[in-house]
Amino acid sequence: MLDHVSFQCADIGASKAFYDAVLEPLGGVRVMDFGEAVGYGVPPNPDFWIGQLSTGEGFRESHIAFTAEDRAAVRAFFNAAVAAGAAVLHEPRLWPEYHATYYGAFVRDPDGNNVEAVCHSRE
Repeated sequence: MLDHVSFQCADIGASKAFYDAVLEPLGGVRVMDFGEAVGYGVPPNPDFWIGQLSTGEGFRESHIAFTAEDRAAVRAFFNAAVAAGAAVLHEPRLWPEYHATYYGAFVRDPDGNNVEAVCHSRE
């Protein structure tokens, strides 16, 4: 249903470094880079975009969950995020209140957005 999602970033350089690090364990790479706008995804399709803040006032938290192939990828995402300086919201764990095999980790990106990696399969 979704074609792509985009976040505006206060510091595009910091956000590029963050998303380069945390999306790599999930198989995501920079597919397009226009300097002030970057599209990430699995080539050739950029489905997650970041761009320099250009509209609106004030901050409104957004949440995005990236699919992880397995639980090891969720842990690798989390470790990369922490190494990149992300604030930890929730360490990797099962979330049985969502469903029996929902395994996710949640961090904050450089702009304060809630970014998650999730795996829905059994270990």
